[in-house]
Amino acid sequence: MALLSSRLPTNTTATPASTRSTPSLGFLSFPRAATPAARRRCRGPLLASTGAAPPAPAPAAQPFRALPPSETTVLVTGATGYIGRYVVRELLRRGHRVLAVARARSGIRGRNSPEDVVADLAPAQVVFSDVTDPAVLLADLSARGPVHAAVCCLASRGGGVQDSWRVDYRATLHTLQAARGLGASHFVLLSAICVQKPLLEFQRAKLKFEEELAAEAARDPTFTYSVVRPTAFFKSLGGQVDIVKNGQPYVMFGDGKLCACKPISEDDLAAFIADCIYDEDKINQVLPIGGPGKALTPLEQGEMLFRLLGREPKFIKVPIQIMDAVIWVLDGLAKLFPGLEDAAEFGKIGRYYASESMLLLDPETGEYSDEKTPSYGKDTLEQFFERVIREGMAGQELGEQTIF
Repeated sequence: MALLSSRLPTNTTATPASTRSTPSLGFLSFPRAATPAARRRCRGPLLASTGAAPPAPAPAAQPFRALPPSETTVLVTGATGYIGRYVVRELLRRGHRVLAVARARSGIRGRNSPEDVVADLAPAQVVFSDVTDPAVLLADLSARGPVHAAVCCLASRGGGVQDSWRVDYRATLHTLQAARGLGASHFVLLSAICVQKPLLEFQRAKLKFEEELAAEAARDPTFTYSVVRPTAFFKSLGGQVDIVKNGQPYVMFGDGKLCACKPISEDDLAAFIADCIYDEDKINQVLPIGGPGKALTPLEQGEMLFRLLGREPKFIKVPIQIMDAVIWVLDGLAKLFPGLEDAAEFGKIGRYYASESMLLLDPETGEYSDEKTPSYGKDTLEQFFERVIREGMAGQELGEQTIF
């Protein structure tokens, strides 16, 4: 723990990036900015591990696991995010004390005030802080400990290059530093199943932190972790419900069979994450997880939607090559105009999700496997579509993640 907490910077005065040194945190260090060279150094193998972490010493007994939830405190960062809010509520439902870290203005485009956040997360103890500044975060939390475990639900808003390393790696690392400084002996990371094939910057950033987490557990047997890699969220598949409901066709790439996923609801995912606090079979594991039922292609999702609406299916099939052409143009322009770097990355993100399945990548076959992707929970995509048809997407807004 001392290795994480003793070397946090105490001077927050801004200095030019070229003169700032890289902070040393004992067993790890991180770049101040995601320069191209730094990003190249952080890139892992094309196919990352999808099972247990590298061999580590057997974890020592963790006394908090013998305590009732009412006597344990869980730190949650990303507490106002799409999944973070549900995690806070699930932990509270189970009786845990929750210390929730939030931004002063949260929600889509910062529309939620501090008063809104406190009311939404009650009775959690809310701390407003800046997870991108380790010194500020530690100072804001220093009087709130101790904590027994931490859950990090942070994610970059759009997957831009700089933002990915700022949030998915560095801010997540700051959460680990602060949690360890407050005494946490278990850390649950909300990651993503797509990091198993890291072609995008946010995937590389997440995967880099996963490696740091495993290294800390290998160094200190009193510390454990769980990396949760969900497949797809319901809301990411609900963007066309209102469009189809209003009589428009369902848009898909290619023949609609390029990829498939086993989406999981926010409630079920929050429950699985909360399970990781106590379940010893989830210690020091990478845990891919999807929802119940078979994997569904975009074509099957569209057919389901039309069936629920009682309408004849109508599809627009977009050639995937169109996205390839757009990415090629944006990549070229980004070399001349660096400000377009994120636009090129967003194009690559869209292309990835249009063609790569959100399922476990079987290391033996190199293929995505429906059968080997674990299922959890009870909520189905069909139930979600039925609810959105009745009630709309209120509370499920896609914000900056919208593709269609």
